[in-house]
Amino acid sequence: MIVTHSLQLASRLVRGSRCMYSQLAMAKPCILATRFGVPGGIYQCYAPCIEKHFTIIPTEEFAQNRNNLAGNIQAVFVWGGALKVDHALLQSLPNLKVVVNGGVGVDHLDIPLINSFGVKVCNTPDVVDNATADIGMGLMLASARKIMEGHNFSVSHDTEDLPESSMGTDVSGATLGIIGMGRIGLKVAKRAAAFDMKILYHNRNRRSEDVEQAVGAAYCAKMEDLLRSSDFVMVVVNLSPQTHKLIGAKELAVMKSTATLINISRGLVVDQDALVDALQRKTIAAAALDVTYPEPLPRGHPLFSFPNVLVLPHMGTHTRETSGVMVERMVTNALAALSGGTPPDEVKV
Repeated sequence: MIVTHSLQLASRLVRGSRCMYSQLAMAKPCILATRFGVPGGIYQCYAPCIEKHFTIIPTEEFAQNRNNLAGNIQAVFVWGGALKVDHALLQSLPNLKVVVNGGVGVDHLDIPLINSFGVKVCNTPDVVDNATADIGMGLMLASARKIMEGHNFSVSHDTEDLPESSMGTDVSGATLGIIGMGRIGLKVAKRAAAFDMKILYHNRNRRSEDVEQAVGAAYCAKMEDLLRSSDFVMVVVNLSPQTHKLIGAKELAVMKSTATLINISRGLVVDQDALVDALQRKTIAAAALDVTYPEPLPRGHPLFSFPNVLVLPHMGTHTRETSGVMVERMVTNALAALSGGTPPDEVKV
């Protein structure tokens, strides 16, 4: 009798029952993933959504019983950076059909390599747009209004008077420059419009006049013009060879000395050494980062020494609702690929 809970099944199988592995494979397709609930793994609360359709083979158990398990695995779920899809892994999985990434960014996956094994790659776009735009606005508001400083004052104050240094800056009426007006950038612009912000944007391709008018955004063909005019600069681009360290010393030097840099894209889009130098020199006023390299930053990193810098451990999509929809989307893509259909979110290069 087949036990329905995948972890119990996998545990029994690891003890050496090839017959049980065959029964498991016939019952539900097997996927390789980091164990639920451990660092780098999908949270335990989302296990039922996946186990309804698949049997999970945790990476630790796969490593211990690779020869018996490899032939059963048809999909790999990548959540965070704990599971590395490299040549050795791909070569060991003869029946692998798809690698599904939780999240939009796939810069950690070698898509041409994966495709060379006849394996599809999928991600979960659109799902993350609202949550990521929300974190961008949250960082801008928290930085501008010095919310963390206010909290710390409340916790440990020894006087009733707020210091002059606790004064923030207005967001309403300020100029926001958005670098990257894709889906997320447009969501940011819509939110900023509600704050009566003046919105500038720079993008590889100009958006239609209707889109610009809908959010009141003005196009800057040159990124330097946007940097020079903005009170807040929010970076919302994909990481690619063209955007690697897109914001460096030269770009930071163009910004207003009163401006704040906000990064919700990928850490490597901003040259962190140049950012540290710009903050030390007071070239810009502040920075608010959801993404860094590495993630999280090691303790004692220079960016933590600045009271005018906020650093999050990549929390843009870190909500119960968005993460749940991401998992559901991963399941949808995997089921489509395993049935021989076209996954709705296949990534092609």
